[in-house]
Amino acid sequence: MGRAFEYRKARKLKRWGNMARTFTKIGKEIEIAVKAGGPDPSGNTRLRVLIQNAKAENMPKENVERAIKRAISKDTADYKEVIYEGYGPHGIAFLVETATDNTNRTVANVRMYFNKCGGTLGNSGSVGFMFEHKCVFKFTVPAGTDAEELELEMIDLGVDEFYAESDGITVYAPYESFGAIQKWLDDHKYEIVSGESVRIPTDTKELDTEGRESVEKLVERLEEDDDVVNVYHNMAEPAEEE
Repeated sequence: MGRAFEYRKARKLKRWGNMARTFTKIGKEIEIAVKAGGPDPSGNTRLRVLIQNAKAENMPKENVERAIKRAISKDTADYKEVIYEGYGPHGIAFLVETATDNTNRTVANVRMYFNKCGGTLGNSGSVGFMFEHKCVFKFTVPAGTDAEELELEMIDLGVDEFYAESDGITVYAPYESFGAIQKWLDDHKYEIVSGESVRIPTDTKELDTEGRESVEKLVERLEEDDDVVNVYHNMAEPAEEE
C-alpha cells in the first residue's frame, strides 16, 4: 500500500501541472486549519503538520505566512471542506475532497465533470463505505534506531502498516489516530516530513487500457479544478508501476 500511495501521489502532483496550483491547494488547507484551530502551530496540530507538508513540497515560507494571515483576516473567504461521491466510467467508485467558498459552484462543476466523462455524481454515503479513512505519516529517525522496536511501540498508537525505507519511516493508521501519532512523534523528537489524510479503497477493480484511459480522463478533469483537493477512486493501479 505504501508504494502504491506514493505512486498515486506522484501522478497527482504531475497532473497539477505546476507548483502554483499545488501551493494554492495547500494554502486552502492551511486557511481551513487556522480557522478551526488558530494561527499558532504549537497549539494547532493540523496546522503544524500542514506547514511540514508545505515544506516537503518546497512551498516558500512567505506563501505559508500569507495563507495564515488570510485566514485570520475578516475579509477573507470562508472555505468549507465538502466531499462528493459518485461513480465514474465502468462503475469505478470516486471520492472527491474539495475546499470551497461556493458550494453551488463546486457541485455544479463536479457534476459536469462526471456527466461529460460518462459517470454519475451520487449522494453522500453512496460509495464512502468502499474506502478506509487513514492517516499517513512520513518521518525520519536517528541512525541506529531499532525499526522493529519502533514498530511495536507505534502499533500501540493504532499504526497498522509500517514501512522502514532508506529515507525514513512511513506509517498508516485509522484517521482517528492522527492526533495521537503526531503528538507521539513530536514528543520523541522525530522529524515529521509529512502527515496527511488518505482514503484507501477496500477493494479495487481491474480495467483494460481503454477503460483506464476513460477513468483517467475524469480524474484529470477533477484535479484541474481549483476547488478540488484530492481525488480517490478504486481503479487498480498498473501491476508493474510503483
